Amino acid sequence: MAETTANLKMPFILPSQAQKHVTHNEALLRLDALVHLTIVAEQAAPPASPAEGTCYLVAPAPSGGWTGRQGRIACWQDGHWAFAEPRTGWRAWFLAISKLKVFSGTEWQDIPLPESGSLGELGINAAPDPTNRLALSSPASLFNHAGNGHQIKVNKAAAADTASLLFQSNWTGHAEMGLAGSNDFSIKVSSGGTWNTGLSISPAGHVSRPSQPAVRAHRTGTSFAPAAGQQSGFTTLALNQGGFALGAAAPGGGNRIVVPAGGLYLLGLNVSVLTSSGHTTSLMLNGSQTLIFMNGVAGGAQIQSATGIFFLSSGDFLTLGHAGTAQLELGVGKTELFLTML
Repeated sequence: MAETTANLKMPFILPSQAQKHVTHNEALLRLDALVHLTIVAEQAAPPASPAEGTCYLVAPAPSGGWTGRQGRIACWQDGHWAFAEPRTGWRAWFLAISKLKVFSGTEWQDIPLPESGSLGELGINAAPDPTNRLALSSPASLFNHAGNGHQIKVNKAAAADTASLLFQSNWTGHAEMGLAGSNDFSIKVSSGGTWNTGLSISPAGHVSRPSQPAVRAHRTGTSFAPAAGQQSGFTTLALNQGGFALGAAAPGGGNRIVVPAGGLYLLGLNVSVLTSSGHTTSLMLNGSQTLIFMNGVAGGAQIQSATGIFFLSSGDFLTLGHAGTAQLELGVGKTELFLTML
């Protein structure tokens, strides 16, 4: 019959053994040390004043009373060190690093997670909550292929719901891409308040830019005869996208067209003339710079059109400059201006 147990090596009380209480107490001490094992630290030298019942993992190159005990568990009991050799499957709480580890037969390692499982919430260096059930705080995240490719899938229940990627700065949303409130793929941006759609693609593949500056402007009425040297403006924005606005009044009637954002613009000017004794019509930038210049001829009804590409800055304004004498026809499709950012 063996004299110790197979796993914890606790001594048996043998037949006709004297002082059986010594063997029994030794077994209790070993149980007390190894059941619910807590390892205070891994170190090579014994502590100067260990507390009763504390256990340590003996590190490589041990010294003092631990010499030759590398890898053993040293427990301070009844004023001396008792040593136990760990066996495969032993678990211990490592107090210094607050981790539960398992002995593999050669080393103490973190207890592995199951290959398949389900969690209500998971935080990786971050705290999850009922809304953000998966929370990750990391300098970067890697999603690698297992095979030939890799897909990230974001699903929603219905077309009116949202499936998107939201980009934040200091926890305030500033950009979003995905299916937000419809099945159109959109890219939206915000300064922290109102959201503006920069790009939208319909399920049919049609691309639109709902916030791209574009305007078509004319002046209400039937006709007017501007005085030579006078500048006139517009009263109606028949099409307005991206923030165009009517500015200050022009001397010859109507208002300036104010540019909402800087960039390259395609400009087009159409002038419908009822009668003329010789005239010119110009598209003026900020009241002084001529962008488009058109000469008319003396006579009856005539139409002049011109286009051009120009760089405009936010806050610039456009008016019409007049020279000579003419009666201009007003209204949609008559004397009007259009421009769009490229």
